[in-house]
Amino acid sequence: MKTDLPHSFRRLEYSPPTYTLGQVALDIALDPAHTIVKSRLEVLPGPHHAADAPLILQGEELEFVSLRVNGEVHRQFELSPGFLKILALPDGGQKAFIVEIICACAPATNTSLMGLYVSNGNFFTQCEAEGFRKITYFLDRPDVMARYRVTLRAIEADYPVLLSNGNLIDTEKLPNGWHLATWEDPFPKPSYLFALVAGKLECLEETITTSSGATKLLQIWVEPADLKKTRHAMDSLIAAIHWDEKRFGLELDLERFMIVAVSDFNMGAMENKGLNIFNTKFILAQPETATDADFANIESVVAHEYFHNWTGNRVTCRDWFQLSLKEGLTVFRDQEFSADQMGSESGRAVRRIDDVRVLRQLQFPEDAGPMAHPIRPDEYEEINNFYTVTVYEKGAEVVRMYQTLLGVEGFRKGMDLYFQRHDGHAVTCDDFLAAMADANGRDLSRFKYWYSQSGTPKVHVAERYDASLQQYHLTLSQSCTPGDGQTLKNAFHIPLKMRLLTASNDQAEQLLELTQENQTWVFEGLAERPALSLNRGFSAPIQLKFAQSQDDLMHLFFADDDAFNRWESGQTLAMQLILDNHLPDSALIDAYRHILTDPDLDPAFKELALSLPAESYLYEQCVEVDPQHIHNARRAFRHAVASELRLEWAALYQQMQTPGPFSPDAVSAAKRALKNCALNMLLEADPLIWAPMAVNQYQTADNMTDRYGALAALVICGSKEAQACLKDFYTRFEGDTLVIDKWFALQASRPPVKGAQSTLEAVQQLRQHAAFKMNNPNRVRSVIHAYCLNNPASFHLADGSGYVFWAEAVLALNAVNPQIAARLARGLDRWRNFAQPFQSQMLAALQRVATSPGLSADVREVINKAIGAGATPEQGKIEPIK
Repeated sequence: MKTDLPHSFRRLEYSPPTYTLGQVALDIALDPAHTIVKSRLEVLPGPHHAADAPLILQGEELEFVSLRVNGEVHRQFELSPGFLKILALPDGGQKAFIVEIICACAPATNTSLMGLYVSNGNFFTQCEAEGFRKITYFLDRPDVMARYRVTLRAIEADYPVLLSNGNLIDTEKLPNGWHLATWEDPFPKPSYLFALVAGKLECLEETITTSSGATKLLQIWVEPADLKKTRHAMDSLIAAIHWDEKRFGLELDLERFMIVAVSDFNMGAMENKGLNIFNTKFILAQPETATDADFANIESVVAHEYFHNWTGNRVTCRDWFQLSLKEGLTVFRDQEFSADQMGSESGRAVRRIDDVRVLRQLQFPEDAGPMAHPIRPDEYEEINNFYTVTVYEKGAEVVRMYQTLLGVEGFRKGMDLYFQRHDGHAVTCDDFLAAMADANGRDLSRFKYWYSQSGTPKVHVAERYDASLQQYHLTLSQSCTPGDGQTLKNAFHIPLKMRLLTASNDQAEQLLELTQENQTWVFEGLAERPALSLNRGFSAPIQLKFAQSQDDLMHLFFADDDAFNRWESGQTLAMQLILDNHLPDSALIDAYRHILTDPDLDPAFKELALSLPAESYLYEQCVEVDPQHIHNARRAFRHAVASELRLEWAALYQQMQTPGPFSPDAVSAAKRALKNCALNMLLEADPLIWAPMAVNQYQTADNMTDRYGALAALVICGSKEAQACLKDFYTRFEGDTLVIDKWFALQASRPPVKGAQSTLEAVQQLRQHAAFKMNNPNRVRSVIHAYCLNNPASFHLADGSGYVFWAEAVLALNAVNPQIAARLARGLDRWRNFAQPFQSQMLAALQRVATSPGLSADVREVINKAIGAGATPEQGKIEPIK
């Protein structure tokens, strides 16, 4: 674990590598306790090489054995924590030379799950961002790209399957029951894309023909018992391959493409060239054990990692500051793919709304907190802390704005030029912007501020209608709150789709480009005052500051032809009432009733339209957050909606049944979503009456969506039948770890229920459960993260007990897996925004973590920024916000 003193890396201090690599040969003898790694590196002087410069290789938690240079034992080197410094190189290092290193590592004790580690008796790797240095000493940086030949050796009986990147070129039986496999990757890649897998695995195989007529082998490798759960992942992979050919002209470039699933994994998945490694959560699915959300997430994540083959692998990042170059672009690509898979325009709109909800609930708070950073950060201490919703989801919104500005065809032209210029290179976000601008002959110079400035821009709206001149005047002004060390911010280039809605509906949608602090547009020939539909489709990731009238919002909620803005107007109406601690008025109830009973509306849209703004999003609308007040106001509002519309909910529950065999298609999934929403609302209205129906659904369901939906409804409302169903659920699925993750998460996510055991007490008991494992990230996320990060009403307790639990969990995880600990540490970084007594209790918990010995670099950076950059805990104290 890295516990050294803080060290910041700065983007403007980037310098090209002194040395680069040509061919890399690895020979790895796999043993859980003592794996031997022999590396042979062809070292080349870099473009800015200085004579007699030492070769400095990174390495962590390695046992050094020997070093040779050009075949001779080399003793002029220095070993220090994190580095191997090789001195006195032949010809001053100005010509190519060969370095051979033998070292060892201990995968079985590597609980960080970075580098080479063991899970359930099998070997796996995770090298992004800086894990390869835990395998061997290396130039572990993304702008050093090399061709790899990898020989894996292992005992065949224990590890019959040996996989690495690229193409299999040799296998051989060895003495003493060992065997080997040699893999060669024909494409140069940085070390973070290296992968190996070894163990007892089986695969689902498919052969496909690409658009050029080439035959490709696709394999999904899993533990034998899970093979039956891989069909949906394979179908998703095939669909993604064909979509990428059609949409962007990008073809699979290897003879084979492999996916491997592992249950111990820090992330969702990893795009290693030709050998993707996945968390089992995003591969394994069958109707009895996976929900519709699971099926959709698998489709999205499989596509995301495949799309990285071009946007991330063939063209990669020059340095880690450019992370959004590959991640934001690839999230946008997987969002577009998933939207197209919905099969209809209304389906596309539903996916768009889902994407925006994630952005608002997770990224907007990040943009307003101490961990705020641009999508291309200027500085970091620990790169693992910058795999954030800002880099990913906001990065995707920035890419989407290119398409909004340039059109679908113009965006494709920019992509084509990007690959033409940079295939096989490690490049920057500036290179992507230049390709988009040059391909379309557009001046996008102001667009660069999306990469360099943090924060969510606010766009203030002022409107005026002149009846005598039949003119509508629209004035937009933009601002962005100072933060992240940026006191003055430049105006962004903000594309805003808009339409003026009138009785005749004769106004076409237009694209406004807001590039100055203030701009005014005048629209002529309007015989009546229009209602403004602005930022349609969420064309820019902004906060609209618009005191739009209740009448206009209600008109949009009934009649806007843009599905996103129709949903948005309903969210705004509900949000205003909840924040004022008011129940829904009769007009809003009537609007909800109209939507629920409209036969032409997509069931998925109905479910979204009746979903209330998340508590975390409501927090962002408050100067001072009282989490219990917000929860109670929102719950009362929800109860009123449930009660007033109970007849409509009961009718929908019957209408949305999906008889016949289960199918994860978009239409069926939408019906199940609305049906289970109706069930939740019926139990919210009167659990005594409707709980038996939920129990019946739980007992008779033939798929996990309906079984889990009924169980969740019983748990959330505090029904007396919930405990018996929870017990039955565990007994039914005890052998399926992913389903038991759901069982844990449901209990940890339960909101407060009057008269029931507190959720904190339940979570403390779950931590002691025999099935809970602190070294398994999925299990930790299902219990500790679910409670601390996703259950605000049960976590933010006035006595601070939730924060005490948080501090203990952060410190316990810090010793096991710093990445997972750092993610949990983010749970209190917005403490300054909370009312008392929450604020002081949160600060006390932060101080407890900050003063604990042995903090990892990952956790320390988050805690220091939360308390105050560079401040001691005492210096972090502030007066309560008034």
